[in-house]
Amino acid sequence: MRSALPGLLLLLALPASAQIYKYLDANGNPVFSSQPPEGVAAEKLELPAPSVVAPQPPSPPEAAKPKTKEPSGEVRYTRLELTGIADGESLRANDGSFSVEVAIEPRLRPGHSLRLLLDGQPYGQPGRSTHLELVNLDRGEHSLEVEVLADERSLQKSAPLLFTLQRVHVGR
Repeated sequence: MRSALPGLLLLLALPASAQIYKYLDANGNPVFSSQPPEGVAAEKLELPAPSVVAPQPPSPPEAAKPKTKEPSGEVRYTRLELTGIADGESLRANDGSFSVEVAIEPRLRPGHSLRLLLDGQPYGQPGRSTHLELVNLDRGEHSLEVEVLADERSLQKSAPLLFTLQRVHVGR
């Protein structure tokens, strides 16, 4: 079978180098054919050599791309930020509860977790979810950050997000 394969490939390549003829049909329309018709004046066309484009190697998958490393040798995330509220925004949450999303690239690595920092202090338990809930916050100005942890060690923090929480105050 292996010795027949080159011969078959050559036979498949022959039609690509076949001669092309051009002639006009009875209605005056141009016709292109690989065989000249009998009794009709056909023009033998000289085709230019085909363009050959070398295939590009596939781009490496995300995991194979070089990672940015800190001097300590730790791999850093190229994007780590909180979304869902804008920096400097006033947020109305009458019960003091709302949620934020974490935008992180590349994906959170195995062994890493996310934790919120509210006013510089850890808030809630570390986890792997990028949807984080804040519950019953006091009204007023706050800062919010997200940090990536490996075990209990902080690897990276997002830029602080400043916001003002507005709540209904019912005085008695």
